[in-house]
Amino acid sequence: MAELVYPPVILFAKTMFRALDLRLRVDGGERLPRRGGAVIACNHVSYLDFIFCGLGAQPAKRLVRFMAKEQVFRHRIAGPLMRGMGHIPVDRRAGRASYDEAVARLRAGEVVGVFPEATISSSFTVEDIKSGAVRMAAAADVPLVPMAVWGTQRLWTKGHPRTLTKRHVPISVLLGEPMRVSPGEDADALTRELRTRMANLLDKAQAEYPEQPSGSGDRWWLPAHLGGTAPRP
Repeated sequence: MAELVYPPVILFAKTMFRALDLRLRVDGGERLPRRGGAVIACNHVSYLDFIFCGLGAQPAKRLVRFMAKEQVFRHRIAGPLMRGMGHIPVDRRAGRASYDEAVARLRAGEVVGVFPEATISSSFTVEDIKSGAVRMAAAADVPLVPMAVWGTQRLWTKGHPRTLTKRHVPISVLLGEPMRVSPGEDADALTRELRTRMANLLDKAQAEYPEQPSGSGDRWWLPAHLGGTAPRP
């Protein structure tokens, strides 16, 4: 089926980010398979993460179908765009249908994006994660690719005002080595392994980030263990 919505949205996003001179760095993009199904499991620090996670798949020329809460699909502007891009609505009262839809997409050779923390992390660390990403990858027999984003919280995150016109912000997107999971393996153990890999990628992104807060009042976007004022996990 022709992609009528997704490519123009990507082009618009890239144009906007160029206008703002956002310094996007994608590391490990070659680790995402260029064909066949795959699950991307990413940390979550901003309302904009799905955009940058999607751009992280561009080196492999893949389009990512994200799982997102159903309320987003009811929004008068975002809803038609989300449906047009083929994203997957999640009704938390009846999540089985969303899970089955995601597995079907994976078996059909698509890439599905998941934020396994299920909410934005106010601590800017990888908090506890749910096992859905592991279980979907196992059910569809596809690779599970850990990912980390960093810097997006400076543009728009929970509890802070939007600064969508802020210029020159570095944004890091790191992809790790794919995990292979099988239906018979321990989903809880694999979920703990996934969380460790995501946390290691985030540590790397934070350690290599090219900017530091400009003053004491700007330390809100750093986690507490790096000297920031974000709440502890």
